[in-house]
Amino acid sequence: MLRILFIGCSDIALRTACLLPARTRLYGLIRRPEAAPALRATGITPIHGDLDYKTLITHLRTAPFAVVHLVPPGMEGDEDRRTRRLLAALSRAAVLPQRYVYVSTTGVYGDCHGQRVSETHSRTAQTARGKRRVDAENVLRRWAARHRVRLSLLRVAAIYDAARLPLDRIRRGAPVLFPEHDIYVNRIHTDDLARIIWAALFRGRPNRAYNVADNAELKMGAYFEMLAEAFVLPLPPRISWEEAERTMAPILLSLMSESRRLDTRRLHEELRVTLRYPDPQTFLAEWRERPTSSQLPLPL
Repeated sequence: MLRILFIGCSDIALRTACLLPARTRLYGLIRRPEAAPALRATGITPIHGDLDYKTLITHLRTAPFAVVHLVPPGMEGDEDRRTRRLLAALSRAAVLPQRYVYVSTTGVYGDCHGQRVSETHSRTAQTARGKRRVDAENVLRRWAARHRVRLSLLRVAAIYDAARLPLDRIRRGAPVLFPEHDIYVNRIHTDDLARIIWAALFRGRPNRAYNVADNAELKMGAYFEMLAEAFVLPLPPRISWEEAERTMAPILLSLMSESRRLDTRRLHEELRVTLRYPDPQTFLAEWRERPTSSQLPLPL
């Protein structure tokens, strides 16, 4: 019987769990005890632990067949101490996991000025959070090679679904950049991400990175305008980069400072994944075809 441990029990973990074979034993690391009943109701056995402390999983005697790591690094420094603590705990088990899927981010590449980026592209992360992700990947690669664990690094684009659309931002009239200043932003639907995690578990090559994004090559402004038209909202105003530097919050400005287009050939050729939502237009077309009572709610 397969035993799979989710580090982080978000909705992505739950979507992935639904795709696994019925006889799979599922475990999930949680920080808050009050989350345990809901997790058990989904068929996942909770394990209490906190990646911010050294006493992590003291009662884990035998590591699972596979680990799906969804927890991001902490908020300080250039090192991912959470991943270090997790690997130390797993290394103390009598048997190490055979497979490990780490959900990383495309932020490891930094700003690529709109160029097409494959998995062999240099990782020149410019933000602190991107540098922590690079550190996590490096630590995991060394650990996996030393212990012969089959590691898949999923460098995931911006995740979207019905609950993750930037409709509030569009309603507030938040601006986007003029086309000549705008950035490419890659995306992936949560359902497709769950299926890609499943594929990485069973088809991923050892110590291999995979870009995870749909097939669209949309700039941020075009994406926001598409959503505005679909949800009958005012089109966002356009501003120059100079005006954005003067008026936008630093964290938002940093997100608008990185432009790249992901090469996803490995995703399709090696993991053999066919996307349900190859672009946001497919998602919006499906939404339009649903009965009115089941259409996506518009967040307030």
